[in-house]
Order: sequence, then structure tokens, then C-alpha cells
Amino acid sequence: MSKIKTRETVKDIKVLDKAAVAGERMKDAFIRTKDTVQNLSDDGQVSPTEYAEDKIQYAAQDVAEDTGRAVSSGTKKAVNKGKEAYRQHREIKKATKAADKPPSAARQTASQASRSARGQTNRTVRSTQQAGKQTVKTARQTERTVKQTARSTGKATAKGAKGTIKTAQKSIKTAQKTAKTTIKTTQQAAKAAQKTAQATAKAAKAAAQAARAAAKAAVVTAKAVVKATIAAVKAIIAATKALVAAIAAGGWVAVVVIVVICLIALIVGSCFGIFFSSEDTGGQPMTEVVREINTDYDGQLESIKASVSYDVLEMSGSRAVWKEVLAVYAVKTTTDPDDPQEVASMDDGKKALLKEIFWAMNIIGSRTESKTETVITETDDGHGNIVETETTVTQTYLYITVSHKTADEMAEQYGFSADQRKQLAELLADENNSLWTAVLYGITGSDGQIVAVALSQVGNVGGQPYWSWYGFNSRVEWCACFVSWCANECGYIEAGIIPKYAGCVNGVAWFKERGSWQDNSYEPRPGDIIFFDWDDENGQDGLSDHTGIVEKVENGRVYTIEGNSGDSVRQRDYPLGYYEVLGFATPAY
Repeated sequence: MSKIKTRETVKDIKVLDKAAVAGERMKDAFIRTKDTVQNLSDDGQVSPTEYAEDKIQYAAQDVAEDTGRAVSSGTKKAVNKGKEAYRQHREIKKATKAADKPPSAARQTASQASRSARGQTNRTVRSTQQAGKQTVKTARQTERTVKQTARSTGKATAKGAKGTIKTAQKSIKTAQKTAKTTIKTTQQAAKAAQKTAQATAKAAKAAAQAARAAAKAAVVTAKAVVKATIAAVKAIIAATKALVAAIAAGGWVAVVVIVVICLIALIVGSCFGIFFSSEDTGGQPMTEVVREINTDYDGQLESIKASVSYDVLEMSGSRAVWKEVLAVYAVKTTTDPDDPQEVASMDDGKKALLKEIFWAMNIIGSRTESKTETVITETDDGHGNIVETETTVTQTYLYITVSHKTADEMAEQYGFSADQRKQLAELLADENNSLWTAVLYGITGSDGQIVAVALSQVGNVGGQPYWSWYGFNSRVEWCACFVSWCANECGYIEAGIIPKYAGCVNGVAWFKERGSWQDNSYEPRPGDIIFFDWDDENGQDGLSDHTGIVEKVENGRVYTIEGNSGDSVRQRDYPLGYYEVLGFATPAY
């Protein structure tokens, strides 16, 4: 049997060989690393530690630059948004100036401006916040990248890199703080923009309110124009009644010609032009002329009183109704065969003619009389007994009487023709009463009805129509009777709006019981009832001594119509808050 040959394996030697190979490889790696470092040094490059530090530093710089760019972009956007808000604010200011726009347009402009400003501000805030968040996120990502890079360089460079990482972290924190500061600044700018938007909204709201006020004024003006138009139409209808038969007899051509002629005649030279005499035509309006003549009339009465010495004054009579005076003036002026004139405007010549007609229709007479009378005086004898003593005295009486002529009597005096009398009747028709109220007193509508009635009585003296209507058989202090009479003419007593009272104290009590009373600090309205507490020899006792009707309030003064003012119906005026005014009743008209 042949011998099997085997190869002998020395395992220990093989292990040693592997260790030798590993050692050789480590040696080669060390040599290569040394050569690499040497080459880096020979090529002028930095060490691995410095290289890592440079990498980190560059990354930090990149972070700072990115942060700066983001902040700059956010700030720029904020500035642009602010400019846009300012531009819209200027547009709203322009809209505010255009207050004559209809209220709906102003409100729409204000609403759009407000929504636009709020939307713009919100978008600015959101954009800035997103930019800040993105900046912080970028900084954090860069921080993680730097840390990973530092770890990958190996333990040999870790110690050197830690300092650089800390420096980079400080830079990152600084960048974060800068970003936060920028965000805060931008938010402040956004808040400022919000405030600007709110101010813009307020301005727009004010513009809307101004537009509503302008619209309200336009409505009032429109109403006045409508009323004037209605007046003109009524005048035209009244003037064309006499031509109905002629128009019916002719053809359509005749109708057109007659209507055109009538319109021109009515506007330019008709007696119905008197209804437009209170308009602003460049001269003095009729309301002022009437007040001026009333003042002259009161002056005549006062002149008579001052011209004589008397002990007792007795006045009686009534003045011509103003609408009759103006009707006679309108017909006479426009139909004068020698010098016809229109009556829609006023000049010195026409005013002189009107005064002449007024004094021809109103006559003031006066006389004095001495009377010897027995006067009974009661005294106390000191023991509780009343002693009557008869004394004979002689007193001087001053009698003032006012008489007037009617429109028909003046038509007879001036020799009016049938056509002139017909025009006079048309002017004085009851359907034109509201037109006369507007011409004489500037009152339109029913709100000033009691004022119009009171004004129509200005100049009447003695009070006989008022105290006799109340039920007295002889003269009494008649100021309250006058107010009651005016209220009755308007139907206010029957309606329970104003009481029938002859004593001022009773009138005050009636209004106070119904919660219709204001003290003298109140600014009254036309138609309110004014009550006085005179500061006479007895002083003011808190009880009313006199009453009247409020005509109007202008320039800090209250104008009144009062009965029994110097024993006549007069227009008076006082400063608002006058100490002798006890207060005002405010009827619920």
C-alpha cells in the first residue's frame, strides 16, 4: 500500500502573515496620509482643522447673507405695502372732499377703501411673518448642516472645529435675533398701517356722513323748489280760468299761442308775480319789507303816546290784513295804465308805493280827555276795620284808535275796472292762503300755522277781539287770551294740543302736567309758547306774568309775537337764555 503524502500546514505562521499584512497596510496608510498632508502644506493649503473651520465659517457667512437678503426682501415688501396704504389714504381724502356725491356712492367708496386698506395691511403682516419664519428655518437648517460637516471630518479635527461651531452658532443666533428684530419692526410697521387704515376708514365714514348731510340739504332744497313750482302752477291755473272759454272756442294753434302769451305775461308782468316777491331777486324780499313797515307802524303808536301826558291809556281797533294790502298793491302796480311794473321784485320806488297803500288802508287816530271821577280808597284804621275813603280826582285819558279799509273799499277808492276787481278776487281766494303765508312770513307747510295766524294779527291794539272771544265783557290783561285765540283758529284747543287759558300761571301748570315744559336754557322752535317772569318792583317770584308765541330763532335771539305788548300785538325779540324768560311750552303739533 502506497504511502499517502500530506502537506503540513503551519497555522501559526499564517496568522503571523496576516498581522504582518495588516501592519504593512497601516504603514502604507500612514505614509499616504503624511504625503497628503505634506502635499497640502506644499501646495499652500490649510490644515484639515483649518479647512473644517473655513467650511463652517463660510456656511455661517452664507446663513448671514441669506438672512440679510430675506430681511431686506421682507422690509422692502413692508415698505411697498405701506406706500400702497398711503396711496389709498390719499384717494380716500379725495373722496372725502367730494361730499356732494350721493350717500350710497360715498358709503360704497368708504366701504371699498376700508376693505382694501384692511386687506392690504393683513397681507403685509402675513408676508412679513412668513419671511421671518423662512429666515429662521434656513438658519436652523444651516446649523444642522454645519454640525454634520463637523462630525464628518473625524475626531482629529473635532476639537478644533468645536470653537468654530460655537462661533457659527453665535452668528446664527445673531442672525436669528436680527430676523426677530426685523419681524418686530415690520409688525410695528404693519400695526401703523392698520392704524392708518382705521383712520382712513374713519375719514371715509366722515365723508359718507357729509354726503348724507349734503343729500339731506339737497332734499330740503328740492322740497322748496317743488313748493315754489306748485305755487307757480296754482297761479297759472287761477289766471287761466278766465280764458277757458276763449281756448275752447279756438283751435290747437290758438291754444298754444294763448298759453305761451299767458306764461310770459304771468312771469314778467302779472299780478300773480307777487307770490314770488319773497324770492332772492337781487332786491329786498317782501318779508323784510313787511317787517320794516310793521316797525314804522309801531313807531307811530309810540310817537303818539310820547307826544302827550296822560294817566290812563285806552287803545282799540284793528289793522288791515296784510294779504289785502299786497293784493291791492299787486293789481294797482301791474295794471297801472301810465306805468305798469312787475311785482316779483322790489326797489325803492315800489317800496314807496307799497307804504303809500298801507297807510291809505290804515288810519291811526288819537284824542285825550280829562275826566273827574270819584275814587274809593280802602284803608285799615289800625283796629282791624276797613275804612273806605272817597276822593275826587281828575285824570287824563289817552284814546288811540286804529281803523282800516278793506280791499273792496280800496278798489272803489282807486276806481278799479271789472277786470282789475276780478284779478283782486283771484288773488284773495282762500285757495291761495298758503301762498300768502309764504310771501308774508316765509312759512311753508302746516308746521308754522299758529305762527302765521299770530303774525296776521300784528298791529291790532286794545285786544278787544281776543278778550271778547274768550268771554270777558270788558278789557282784561289779554296776552293769554291772544295765544288761546290763535290756537283756536288753528283747531289746537279742540284737539287738546293747547289749552284755553286767560291766566299765564294756569297755562304753565297745564303744560307741566303733560310733560311739555322746558326751562329758559332750551332753544325753542317756531310755534312754542313762551312764558315770562318780569323783574318788576315786586321782583321775580317764579310765577309767569306774560306769554306769547315763538316766531323763530336766529343768530342767538328768539323772536316772538305777543299780545298785550304795549296793549297791542307786536313782534319782539330777546337773547337766548334771557333771565326774564321763565320757560317754554312745547305743544305736540
